[in-house]
Amino acid sequence: MRFASTTSLAPTLAAAVREAVAGIAPALDGARPDLLVAFVSAGGVIGGGHEIEGRPGLALGAAILPDVALAAAHVETDRLPPLEDAAGWRALVGDPAGNEPVHVLLLADPFTCDAEALLAGWDRHHGGGRTFGGLASGGSAPGQNVLVADGTLHRGGAVAVALRGNVEVETIVAQGCRPVGDPMFVTAAEGPLIRSLDGEPAAHALRGLYERLEPRDQELFRHSLFLGLVMRPARDRYTQGDFLIRNIVGLDRESGGVVVGAAPQTGSVVQFHLRDAATSAEDLEAHLASAGAAGRSPAGGFLFSCLGRGAQLYGTPDHDSEAFRRRFGDVPLTGFFCNGEIGPVQGTTFVHGYTSSFALFAPRVS
Repeated sequence: MRFASTTSLAPTLAAAVREAVAGIAPALDGARPDLLVAFVSAGGVIGGGHEIEGRPGLALGAAILPDVALAAAHVETDRLPPLEDAAGWRALVGDPAGNEPVHVLLLADPFTCDAEALLAGWDRHHGGGRTFGGLASGGSAPGQNVLVADGTLHRGGAVAVALRGNVEVETIVAQGCRPVGDPMFVTAAEGPLIRSLDGEPAAHALRGLYERLEPRDQELFRHSLFLGLVMRPARDRYTQGDFLIRNIVGLDRESGGVVVGAAPQTGSVVQFHLRDAATSAEDLEAHLASAGAAGRSPAGGFLFSCLGRGAQLYGTPDHDSEAFRRRFGDVPLTGFFCNGEIGPVQGTTFVHGYTSSFALFAPRVS
């Protein structure tokens, strides 16, 4: 198994493709890759150890994957199989018999694709494989983003590449937040509206948390406050990896409730979180250290990072790519800055915001 990654800033697409291909070929000793993935312009592209932001660019990633079966497909989410139709869902990723885990690289148009519906089906029927990827960036309306699979151009839906066989995929979702205050029970909720926490109006719980915070965290509270939903219940103590982070949309003045970007269930556990550059950096380092603890280096992989990260968050370019390189060395990594990042948290795949989602490839261990 061998990967290669490069970028180009050439002024035309044709010149950029030529330059990127020339950079890829030596790393593969001239062999024809089994998988070739290109990210063009968008909100920024990632490859060859660099993150190109705020200007046109091309990132090209290639892989030789012995004994790995690949299947590419275009998917329209208004024509998905019923959730109970296991064979139909497996057919979407080229394995209707369902004999082995299927890993899925998913690239979706945010205006025309119901990514959550896709993820629900594949999580249920992909045999324990991992789904990873991102929502296209750059376009501001339906039809402006372009997706390509097997040479065919699409202006909506999603493209997916399924991988099965001699491949393991390890995923990392660095959500970049730290918990503040204490975990609380949701004691009344209706859809995205949390009416009460620990028996009091949610807005009162928020006010009490703010008053207990240090001045620095009070400032973050005003613009970088999020809610973490516990994904591993019935624990004595919760750490960062136990939460799914979701936006706080606003307050409902009439009920004193908090509206969030999720639908928490009554009885579930939540905790408020804050995000800043230092917290995001520390969270990423912790996730990379955990992934590297097994001592097995990946052959290559993908990085899907939020438009809200990068230089505008950290003040310097290449931050997440450099952190990855410090941990794993010169392992080829290719990706782009997304309108939403796709990756699993505690075994369930979600579309995230403000994250860096990695997918790291290695051959199966015999």
